[in-house]
Amino acid sequence: MINTGDKLICISGNYFYKKDELYTVGEFVNDKYFVLSTGHNDEHWYATIDEKGIYVSFDCLTEECDDAWFAVTEDKNDDWLNVYSTLDHA
Repeated sequence: MINTGDKLICISGNYFYKKDELYTVGEFVNDKYFVLSTGHNDEHWYATIDEKGIYVSFDCLTEECDDAWFAVTEDKNDDWLNVYSTLDHA
């Protein structure tokens, strides 16, 4: 499981999250949603962690707002989560 303060690497970015950049996990809203800072001031979006992986979903039809996908930057010994670090969501 990921925790507040863990680092995630963006594996498929968009206007708000850049591919290959690191982002810090913020406070959890519940077991599925958590705050993910964009790295600019206090700006953030709510990320999802579920069976599909870790992502920020944008309800938009332009490339600027494509969903951003993330992977854990270190082995957390959670097999169900580590599998997503090898997926390509591009």
